Amino acid sequence: MTYQLEDGWESVKFVRPVHGLVALHGTDIVPVSILGLSSGRTTKGHRFEAEKPEMEIRDADSYENQMETEGAVIPNFEKRRAEILRQLNEAAAKLGGVKPVEDEALLDEVTALVERPNVLVGQFDRAFLEVPQECLILTMKANQKYFPLLDAHGKLTDRFLIVSNINPSDPSAVIGGNERVVRPRLADAKFFYDQDRKKPLDSRIMGLSRIVYHNRLGSLGERVERVQAIAQAIGFQLGGETLARQADQAALLSKADLTTDMVGEFPELQGVMGRYYALHDGHSPEIAFAIEDHYRPRFSGDELPRNQAGTVVALADKLEILTGLFGIGQTPTGDKDPYALRRHALGVIRILMELDLPLNLNELLNDSLGNWLSAAASQNVNALAGVMESLPVFIWDRLSGLLREQGYSALEVDAVVSLHPQRLGDIPKRLAAVRAFTELPEAEALAAANKRVGNILKKSEEGVSGRVDAALFEEPAEKALFHALEKISPQASACFERGDYSGYLKAFAALKTPVDAFFDSVMVNAEAPALRANRLALLGDLRQAMNKVADLSRLAS
Repeated sequence: MTYQLEDGWESVKFVRPVHGLVALHGTDIVPVSILGLSSGRTTKGHRFEAEKPEMEIRDADSYENQMETEGAVIPNFEKRRAEILRQLNEAAAKLGGVKPVEDEALLDEVTALVERPNVLVGQFDRAFLEVPQECLILTMKANQKYFPLLDAHGKLTDRFLIVSNINPSDPSAVIGGNERVVRPRLADAKFFYDQDRKKPLDSRIMGLSRIVYHNRLGSLGERVERVQAIAQAIGFQLGGETLARQADQAALLSKADLTTDMVGEFPELQGVMGRYYALHDGHSPEIAFAIEDHYRPRFSGDELPRNQAGTVVALADKLEILTGLFGIGQTPTGDKDPYALRRHALGVIRILMELDLPLNLNELLNDSLGNWLSAAASQNVNALAGVMESLPVFIWDRLSGLLREQGYSALEVDAVVSLHPQRLGDIPKRLAAVRAFTELPEAEALAAANKRVGNILKKSEEGVSGRVDAALFEEPAEKALFHALEKISPQASACFERGDYSGYLKAFAALKTPVDAFFDSVMVNAEAPALRANRLALLGDLRQAMNKVADLSRLAS
């Protein structure tokens, strides 16, 4: 609503039509004027159920109580929300064996739409239950703000809950009106579903070539071809020819439901309808579920794909988006991320890490980039050369943020992520090992020594070159450190090879004494070049051995 100010030129916008203004401090009226209204203490309650058309608020403290008792309105949002939730659960309990669908956003929206909620039970024709329940649930929630009721197995029933704003003695008229309103909505959903099934998914693939994906990246059909190629390669790595064929077919059909009437009406059902239509066409459940699941994870905390084909296509889809859009410089800036690249990067991370897939991150990115390089001439992709510099950094940043959200400290995350381990499934094990290492009494001293070694090597002009020559040692401390490292390394390496990262780091706790002795009595930067180079090489071996799981110097305070 637009309100003209007193000067006659300027205007101000407000979300609702404003009919009155109350401004009180204690019992006193605060003299303010806004939106053409002057403040007072008179207001209105519920249109139909208030005790009288207008009421005067005695003082600021009594506002809420007067609105509830005299105005028949629950002004407190949280209190109103809790009352709606109580009534929803109570109504479901009376019916027995059902529960309202859980949707926090819908509950918030309905809370903002009513003043004094009254939950009623409606019913629709059971014939509509032949339509996929996702369609019916979505149309009831999105269009009518109803709460569908599910049975104990999570299946939709023919009843739904209405949150009314009036409480008549005979609610039948309100219930009947809502039942009449919902019927054509459900009929539309049934019509779309019936019409869509007359045309198989395979026949819709050609139509994707007429849909622009991005003006610099070609059509949606071309995007599907690239996803197919990436999915085939990943599928072959994970499961050989069989999985590669499944992934190829699922990728080919993955976007076909975008041309259906149902998805045109409800874009939120993309993938879901693809699964239903694929099953209707006789495709295997593996392919059907992969079509739906290739969008997963769709949001923070969402489930991952349910089968291998879905996992492969989900990875391929996200990698194609990331490499393509980074290739044309469409990277997120500040709060702006129109292509949800942060979400896609987190999807890649979660799939690789939580499913512990034996895949190398940089190899995945390079292979995906290879698709674009072969199509660069026709797709006008000019910035591909810089993708492998910027995209991995973007992904590592997302990974660091995700791990901190999961409760790991910034030091722990930095120690592991700074090494850029290419198999992301190893990262939780590495973090657990670092946490166990920090609890050792030797940890602080070893982390400090590791940092000192790193600084020495960094400042060394000639750097580390060549192998350690035991014959050049002069000081007992450097000999002791060399022999201790020689003794521990095979044991530690065996732990590393079998993935026992905690055992690997704990093995180096025995180096605390020889490391301390080395720095107490050995001059690393000796005047003799050969001696200096040999000591630097020893420190280089020490740092390399200790930092295979994590950069322990990052743990030093």
